Amino acid sequence: MKKEKKQLSLNAKIIIACFFMVIVPNILIFCSLMGIKGYFEATMGSAFRDKVDPSILRFFIMDTLISVIVILLICVVIVRRYVYKEIVRPISELNVAMKKIAEGNLDYRMENKYDSEMGEVFNNYEEMRLKLKESTTEMMENEEHNRELVSNISHDLKTPITSIKGYVEGIMDGVADTPEKMDRYIKTIYNKANDMDRLINELTIYSKIDNNRILYNFQRINVSDYFGDCVDEVGLDLESKNIKLNFDNLIPDDTMVIADPEQMKRVINNIIGNSIKYMDKDLTKEQGMIEIRLLDDIDSIRIEIEDNGRGIAARDLGRIFERFYRTDASRNSSRGGSGIGLSIVKKIIEDHGGYIWATSKEGEGTCMHFVLRKYKEVDDDE
Repeated sequence: MKKEKKQLSLNAKIIIACFFMVIVPNILIFCSLMGIKGYFEATMGSAFRDKVDPSILRFFIMDTLISVIVILLICVVIVRRYVYKEIVRPISELNVAMKKIAEGNLDYRMENKYDSEMGEVFNNYEEMRLKLKESTTEMMENEEHNRELVSNISHDLKTPITSIKGYVEGIMDGVADTPEKMDRYIKTIYNKANDMDRLINELTIYSKIDNNRILYNFQRINVSDYFGDCVDEVGLDLESKNIKLNFDNLIPDDTMVIADPEQMKRVINNIIGNSIKYMDKDLTKEQGMIEIRLLDDIDSIRIEIEDNGRGIAARDLGRIFERFYRTDASRNSSRGGSGIGLSIVKKIIEDHGGYIWATSKEGEGTCMHFVLRKYKEVDDDE
């Protein structure tokens, strides 16, 4: 096995280079002077020796060499000091910083004391460090979110699966011994299966959002007709849950938007589903309320979906559209939820060129607001 050659440090290489900067010029100067002396001796012969005192000539040559050596040494000292200050020292500092990064210490900050190109290198290092730190932090957060997602989905799938198994075993054991019981058991199994399907759909949509792979089928839709159909569709389901649905349409009948009908329906269903989930009322005694309003904002329309549920605390309101964020941190909550429903809503609305926000008062209810741009016909004459 070959031994690795020991590499000289940059500082040692500079010292050696400076040494040769002194020695080589002096050898060349000495050779030149001796060559000049030899030339005159050869051409002038004894006349040169008679006119020029050899001792004076030696002193001249020595004085010239010494002067050159002193000048070169001063130049070398100045050059070396400059090179060390502007190149060697900053490279050493960069080397230390790179080792810190290799060790995983992304908090090691370098103080930029240089105005030259090396200062630009320091700035680039700092920018790289910050981006690496941001990327690493984001990666760790995503890993934590993914673990939380798996935990949430596992918990939320386990609940309906346990119920389905229990009701199926009841049917198999003959507990459902009347048509009414059998009908109730089957309806419960069906509802629990729908809950599982909804959770799996949310997970699928989340995966597409995370990879920017949502496929939209944008088309021109009439807002009044579209929301009228949505209200008819969700109204019966809400009525069966003792929740009153009000619909106020305050926009012109011919108002159009460009949207994906299926994805927009997912937005409405997710918001209304959240309202039902956090209604916090005994709906057998007290009636819940959900109100959908369509408002005209000149160049856009604003849709408001308001409920009379428990509301959202001010500390949570700004974070409800974050992925995996749940206002009820306890997993013992019967409401469940993966914590990605409203993040899906936000992503879809933003992909439609709109924006969404929420207002809420604890104990009174929550209102979701989202805005979509109107579609306007382009006049060919304009």
